[in-house]
Amino acid sequence: MGAQLGSRLRTVRLHGFRRTGPAAPTLVAVAHGSRDPRALPTVRALLARVRALRPGLPVRLGHLELDRPLLADTLAGLRGAAVLVPLLFGRGHHVGHDLPAALTAAGQLSGTLAEPLGPHPLLAEALHGRLREAGAFAGRGSSAVVLAAAGSRAGRSARDTEDTARLLSDRLDGLPVLPAYASAAAPTVAEAVRELTARGHERIAVAACFTAPGRFATQCAAAAPGAAAAPLGDHPVLARLVLHRYDQALLARTGSDSERIGAATVAV
Repeated sequence: MGAQLGSRLRTVRLHGFRRTGPAAPTLVAVAHGSRDPRALPTVRALLARVRALRPGLPVRLGHLELDRPLLADTLAGLRGAAVLVPLLFGRGHHVGHDLPAALTAAGQLSGTLAEPLGPHPLLAEALHGRLREAGAFAGRGSSAVVLAAAGSRAGRSARDTEDTARLLSDRLDGLPVLPAYASAAAPTVAEAVRELTARGHERIAVAACFTAPGRFATQCAAAAPGAAAAPLGDHPVLARLVLHRYDQALLARTGSDSERIGAATVAV
């Protein structure tokens, strides 16, 4: 009853008039895409959580490659305003080049590009949650963690992963967290495990900084000597982070009036 009343009150002003204004920009979640058949259902489950957190917000999905719908097709079917939220964890080539190019090509849209999901404390919280689910802290627990990411030749992407590793270490009360990569950057997960072993760490877990199952996530998990966390998938905290990035992009574009600040605060 209270929830219904609150919902109705948000649609009226003091004198009983229905609030009018532009519709919320469409949230376009941009996934990489994968040949792994588990990837698309996982991303759809994440977006279902996003919709549940923000009823009425138009949410669409677009892939950079391999899966349908492709981002270009999703954008071609939209009109008005949209915010692209990369389901990616650093400022690599896709974020710096491919997504701005896709917005430019969609000339009918008023488009805004949100920040990638990392680094952010909410990402560290979700990573911690998946590690806990994998049993990384059961029994004697783990003495160190490898943070496995896709990898990029872009230096900013590596710095973002390093910052995420620091945030995760802080979340784990200073437990060592070493970044590692599936491609394009060093060290690999196997190399990071060897380095931590050489430092005297015997129980090493691997955290998966991936949205969904795929070749890179599988490859990194196979190199884990101990607990290997699942991809972040539809973790509830990741859904909150997607909305937070959406809200941040709107605040940057339109200014910070009290109503919009409230929306961003709720998302976190």
